[in-house]
Amino acid sequence: MPTCFVVMGFGKKTDFVQEKTFDLDKSYKYIIKPAVESAGYTCIRADEIQHAGNINLPMYEQLYAADLVIADLSTANLNAFFELGVRYGLKPRTTIVIGEKGLKIPFDMGQVIVRSYEHLGEGIDFGEVERMRGELTKACQEIAAAERTDSPVYTFLTNLVPPAVKEMAAAAHRAEQAHTDEALTAARNEHEQAALKAPLAEMMNRAMAARAGGDFKTARAVLGGICAVQGHQADPFVVQQLALATYKSKDMEPRAALREARATLETLAPKGSSDPETLGLWGAIHKRLFEIATSPDERQEALDEAIWAYEKGFYLKNDYYNGINYAFLLDTRAAEASGDEAIADRVQARRVRKRVLNIGQELLATGIKGESERSKAEQEYWIRATVVEALLGLGRAAESDVAFGAAQRMNPAPEPWMIESTEVQLGKLKQLLATAV
Repeated sequence: MPTCFVVMGFGKKTDFVQEKTFDLDKSYKYIIKPAVESAGYTCIRADEIQHAGNINLPMYEQLYAADLVIADLSTANLNAFFELGVRYGLKPRTTIVIGEKGLKIPFDMGQVIVRSYEHLGEGIDFGEVERMRGELTKACQEIAAAERTDSPVYTFLTNLVPPAVKEMAAAAHRAEQAHTDEALTAARNEHEQAALKAPLAEMMNRAMAARAGGDFKTARAVLGGICAVQGHQADPFVVQQLALATYKSKDMEPRAALREARATLETLAPKGSSDPETLGLWGAIHKRLFEIATSPDERQEALDEAIWAYEKGFYLKNDYYNGINYAFLLDTRAAEASGDEAIADRVQARRVRKRVLNIGQELLATGIKGESERSKAEQEYWIRATVVEALLGLGRAAESDVAFGAAQRMNPAPEPWMIESTEVQLGKLKQLLATAV
């Protein structure tokens, strides 16, 4: 079968122009891979390549040898732009470019056809999946038969001859094998060895499956192996997941786990970051540090840092998750203080909750979109739970109770742990509000 190599990011990536975070794995899983396979191609993404050592060699080989390349430039991924440029320099035709509809195309790419699709962030609407999948399948089928130059390089440099690199392949493979042997010898544990031998997608699936089962120790070990192999160029999504698995690990002393998670996340420079995912994790880690701290100075420092992170994440993304946590911690700090500072925090918490309430109600009014009924139901429940908490925090307890009852009666029904999580948070908020009376 002919091959298609897909150029794109993986995991959750943030588009800083739109201030939105997209799950690119869902673009690949629900749109790109099914469309390519329906068109009769074998589909592979860089994280699915079986390799040991440096991923660059097989990546460049695929960019040259693949019968078709699809580049998804969503979130203005710099690696994807670079790899697309390499493909355009190597091959005059059979390259397709796609992107999320909010992508801002650079001026120099003005003549390139970019097929757009709408990504919702958490998921993709089923109707949009069907539409884009059909359009992409058709494009894959037509591009091979058209024999039309689509590379801007070969369009403007009409006498350019594509390179022939087969004679260099043997030497490159020998160099790669030497690199592999050296890397395997230097690997410090079985997880680093596995990360050198297995495709990244396989290792990530292993880590995420462990996390889903509550086995954060295994998730932490696997993700740590991946980060060690990737070195100073570790993918931000991998780093974020490692930090999450570390601070949730039950096999470590809580304070040690939180400090290690914080050190892991510091590699993404959270103080200067505009990534809401990084900021949300930074806030969660410091919120927990505040809860277990023993000295007043340590408690205050952790609380202030958590509030800063959630505040920045909220105003960047304008979403309910960061906002409701921000409001809760403002009231928490108010309970720790007195006078004008306490009043200011309580006033700001109320303002934030009003804004979060409006966001939640607007989302519910417009309808939740997702690639499956279960996905839509989960999103809807957490939005409803946020509305419940916002109402309670605004002193509208009766309305909060009614809204919580409606959330629990959803069909399909929310999982018990989701309801329990909401009940615990509401209990904390009630105790907090009682101290303000």
